[in-house]
Amino acid sequence: MPRPSHGPLTAITDAIDDRTLAKNVHFAPDSGHILLFDQRMLLMHGFSVAALRHELVERLGLDRTRELFTRMGYQQGVADARCLREAEGGDTDDTLKRTLALGPRLREIEGFVRNQAVERMQFSTDSGEFWGDYYWQASWEAEAHLKHFGVSGSPACWMMTGYANGFTTTLMGRPILWRELECVAMGHARCRVIGRPLEECEDSADDLAFLQIEDFVSAPRGRSSAGAAAAPAAPAGLPDLVGASAGFNSVAHLLRRVAPTDATVLFTGESGVGKERFSKTLHAIGPRANGPFIGVNCAAIPAELVEAELFGVERGAFTGAHASRPGKFERAHGGTLFLDEISSLPMPAQGKLLRVLQEGEVERVGDTRVRPVDVRIVAAANRDLRAEVAAGRFREDLFFRLNVFPIEIPPLRERREDIALMVNVFVERYAKRFGKRIAGLTQRAAEALWAYDWPGNVRELENIVERAVILADDGGNLDVQHLFSGGERLTQPMFNLSAGGRLTREATEPAPGERPQDGLDRLIASLVDAGLGFEELEQRLLDHAMTRTGGNLSAAARLLGLRRGQFEYRTKKRTGS
Repeated sequence: MPRPSHGPLTAITDAIDDRTLAKNVHFAPDSGHILLFDQRMLLMHGFSVAALRHELVERLGLDRTRELFTRMGYQQGVADARCLREAEGGDTDDTLKRTLALGPRLREIEGFVRNQAVERMQFSTDSGEFWGDYYWQASWEAEAHLKHFGVSGSPACWMMTGYANGFTTTLMGRPILWRELECVAMGHARCRVIGRPLEECEDSADDLAFLQIEDFVSAPRGRSSAGAAAAPAAPAGLPDLVGASAGFNSVAHLLRRVAPTDATVLFTGESGVGKERFSKTLHAIGPRANGPFIGVNCAAIPAELVEAELFGVERGAFTGAHASRPGKFERAHGGTLFLDEISSLPMPAQGKLLRVLQEGEVERVGDTRVRPVDVRIVAAANRDLRAEVAAGRFREDLFFRLNVFPIEIPPLRERREDIALMVNVFVERYAKRFGKRIAGLTQRAAEALWAYDWPGNVRELENIVERAVILADDGGNLDVQHLFSGGERLTQPMFNLSAGGRLTREATEPAPGERPQDGLDRLIASLVDAGLGFEELEQRLLDHAMTRTGGNLSAAARLLGLRRGQFEYRTKKRTGS
């Protein structure tokens, strides 16, 4: 298949220096570690993973197993892309060329497949265009599928396809979709994949099922004798929630479990993580989907009006009550009532809410008649309700009534793999609204989005993208100055020596006209001039992290951007234990 007619693209380099990869692979059998870019790896038996894959297909069906393995590959691709980019350094086209070239080679070293370029990956950071065409030879997945199920009617290199998607999406800063057109499992002589930007791909719903919550939370599927399953149509009207991170997948799994029931659900998480969107999804796929979804922000209602808003009011109940009107509970009858920021309810209202939940009936303000209500309660809180109970600000009995099925939504900074996917959704939405065409993101912008701490979570990301689309030129790319022009602080973590000789971490901003890298280079030069060697510097970093976190190993690892296993490995390597 020839590349579509585009402008000139930059082709990745043919020369691959294996030393870049080899120097970042470490075998430490005495401590039980294999490390790749300081990430712990496992050397596993291929036949046992193939057997697990076979069992999952038999138990879950072909489509569900495909989703699991594709998401697993996607996460691996994201991790490898981040590590390779950090190893190569910089955000130039040359760096991108080298990193894209190393990705296929790294997957070969990991034992998954042998890559043979039909047409090597090509890209343009100006237009956002991308193209790649490869043969996959000796595919572990295709061989395993053919052995267990015989000739298949669809491609079977799920993990490899997910890896390619995650790897290139992370580097390009926009969703890149790889499709397997030929597969050994389908009887072809070899596997063949083509990658291009998502928006250039037609009929991509099946390929993207592993990224869409509509598919995560669909009803359980039956299996055919071959293990295949027919996927039902996605429910209409669902929020555009996308993600591929472990945190997102965990929330999606819990939603799928609780959706068919009528149980009360309590969403927790920081402000802006998307609790209302997840709540609407829960309603749309639940047994009350045909009923109303009524949302109420408890923090936005004045204390003196809470009861009237929730339970309704009768005419003449107080000054200004010129007509009777139902409250939120009555309006949500037969559907779902979403109580956002539930911890903001005043104590008297908490007691009356508890009674309604227990009795299933409401009494309007100024009325003596009780009215039965049938609603599913979905609550959300951005505070720790257990701590609120301990502080006497929230009723313990109401907390236990709401905490039937708690779901914690992780903040965006803990699921950065989802950023590129969400940015694509938001860019498409606001480009359409404002009548613009946006080519994509620059490499600097993609790096800045990844590095930013996201105190406002998904809500902040959406607002930043909306602003960037407004500021960007029609047909141009979104760059850092478009995204972060609202006072956000893009800081570079640095380490300085304190008066006592300890390393202290602070965020420094470059001087006007200075590149952020310049300050880091000066700091490194000063440490070298002071005679502080690498071994001593690493030991001081480890000691400082343990001291700062009070000896908490997990917190110390997070402080240095390491996993707990990596931190333990480095500590044991130095102590010899």
